[in-house]
Amino acid sequence: MTESPWIAALLTLFVWWFSTGVILWRVRVADNGQPSDHVTSVVIGLPLVAVGIMAAHVSLPDLSTQGIYMAFFAALALWGWIELAFLSGVITGPNRSPCPAFASTANRFWRAVGTVAWHELALALTLLALGLASIGAENPFAFGTFAILFFARIFAKLNLFLGVPRINIQFLPRPLAHLASHFRIGRITAFFPLSVSALTVASALLLERAINVDTPGMSVGYALLTCLCLLALLEHWFMVLPLPDEKLWRWMMPAAKPQKDQIEDANGL
Repeated sequence: MTESPWIAALLTLFVWWFSTGVILWRVRVADNGQPSDHVTSVVIGLPLVAVGIMAAHVSLPDLSTQGIYMAFFAALALWGWIELAFLSGVITGPNRSPCPAFASTANRFWRAVGTVAWHELALALTLLALGLASIGAENPFAFGTFAILFFARIFAKLNLFLGVPRINIQFLPRPLAHLASHFRIGRITAFFPLSVSALTVASALLLERAINVDTPGMSVGYALLTCLCLLALLEHWFMVLPLPDEKLWRWMMPAAKPQKDQIEDANGL
């Protein structure tokens, strides 16, 4: 594998765009089919879990450039399958009903927690497992990659709950249609600047390590994490700035089939 940090950064950017698009595409295809197609998507994606676990394990003692790339992609494979399971409505939470329009903030919060509880638990347990496996290991980059994704997602979900000016709900699949009722479109709260500040500081610290570490492999590893953290920061600014970020993936999405057509297809009409 290449030891260029610039190639690592470009690869991270491509993988972020491509993997997000593939997951959104598959979920839309399942949405246009039968309800069982979402479960089929999750089953088809199970090899990602096996590959992720094996690659993470193999990468632990390997601090070479190849080992660091393996750790990075192992974490992405595990994350991707959990996200696919969430968007498919298989691993979500006990609450699957819309939030009442005039629910109090406290009630809306606990209902929102109920919509994603099992998903957050799956992510937290995976992070814990990677963290425990990385104790004393030469290569901690699988844990580092997953940790950035985890905490950036927590920041994003809290901001969506508290309020941001722009929320793209057009990619929400039918099994998660109720999720939008827990979001709040409005002015940002004090948590937004705290979130972007934390991600900015983390990106700067990771960049410093990418520049100053001694070995090329470590430089690549920190370059991967820096780019990933900057992309998380960009996703936060997408919630505020009037940028058509949905166009990054909308062109590859099949048109959503009206629910009436789906019912007719299921009945063989």
